[in-house]
Amino acid sequence: MIFDWLKKRRRAKILATPFPSHWNEIICDNVAHDHTLTPEQRQRLRRLVQVFVAEKNWEGCGGLTLTDEIKLTIAAQACLLVVGMEEEILFDHVLSILVYPTGYVAPGTHISRAGLVMEGGQPRLGEAWWRGPVILSWSDAKSGGRRETPGHNLVLHEFAHQLDMMNGQSCNGTPRLATTEQFEKWISVLEPEFDRLVAACGHGHHGFIDCYGATNPAEFFAVITETFFEYPTPLKLHHADAYRVLKGFYGLDPAAWVDSGYT
Repeated sequence: MIFDWLKKRRRAKILATPFPSHWNEIICDNVAHDHTLTPEQRQRLRRLVQVFVAEKNWEGCGGLTLTDEIKLTIAAQACLLVVGMEEEILFDHVLSILVYPTGYVAPGTHISRAGLVMEGGQPRLGEAWWRGPVILSWSDAKSGGRRETPGHNLVLHEFAHQLDMMNGQSCNGTPRLATTEQFEKWISVLEPEFDRLVAACGHGHHGFIDCYGATNPAEFFAVITETFFEYPTPLKLHHADAYRVLKGFYGLDPAAWVDSGYT
């Protein structure tokens, strides 16, 4: 198709420009996971980042002035999710990335914990919309990239939602999968994992998988993605089947990073 040809041509032009050295320094400083990748994966990550930064519409909100550091820190974490996949995924459906200095208040109505429709804003750190923007708090995106808050990574969480949406349906906790066998394995393993998390959190048992994942299957996928990258060894030890399913999906083995000195 003509559009695919034009996209490939545009990306080839982007990649013809050498990767700036100061970009590399920013990724090394702000994305801890980068140090755990193989040389080939690090090279691929930079190719993905170079296109990602160029193609997205970036907007600073709440008085924030966008910089290379902000764009690269976010882009490298988003592309980390797909660096191990055979298919080249650059979140083409994500049109814009809006960045606030810190948390922000989303306008409109929301449902309270009591089930009441409430007027007014709701405090948030990030949002992901289908064919719309990803909205992020810069302070949280940066701290997550540097692993200053282990177990939590805002960028991985919101872009996991974007992977979820690529199934062509609603955000339901099941991303686009390559084969029927992979889909069946995903459902047979991760649906019971979600049910167990809901039960455990309902009884006040809080473990290394954040109970926010018990909200619904979509949030479970985003949260267990964070866990896969942030707490891979406990996940592999205590939820081996779930770890294997996620390892197969992402094409990465973060538990091996820990064994190599990643902490």
